[in-house]
Amino acid sequence: MLLQKDLNPALNTVTAYGDGFLEINRVRYDSAICFAPEGPVRSLALRAAADIDAAFLQDLVGLKPAARDPLAFLDDEAPAAERPADAPEVLLIGTGPRQTFLSPDVLRPLLALGIGVETMTTQAAARTYNILMSEERRVLALLLPGDPS
Repeated sequence: MLLQKDLNPALNTVTAYGDGFLEINRVRYDSAICFAPEGPVRSLALRAAADIDAAFLQDLVGLKPAARDPLAFLDDEAPAAERPADAPEVLLIGTGPRQTFLSPDVLRPLLALGIGVETMTTQAAARTYNILMSEERRVLALLLPGDPS
């Protein structure tokens, strides 16, 4: 399905999607990808939403663990991560042709820092990304294409 007729070459735009593929700026990808409005489109080795864990998402958005206090175990508190200045407002996760919810434990570190995380079908995530990107929002998309039929 064609999503975007006109193209702004300075911004990453989902231009089409179909069974087992995604198209960003008219370049076809057959694997999971991650991208923001600006910057590279990264191919990922993910096969399914079940492969996504908290550490993967933290790395994806650029969270760095806080400096560890050697006596922190006495306070029963986990060290907080530091939110990068360029962290996204929202992370959209397209889980393929069917929506798959991620465990709250996977999402908790991002939510604790005020980064919204939305999981939906890849088609819905692609459309939502284009809308948020056109509104100049700081959005990051992680899209799994799903298996071709």
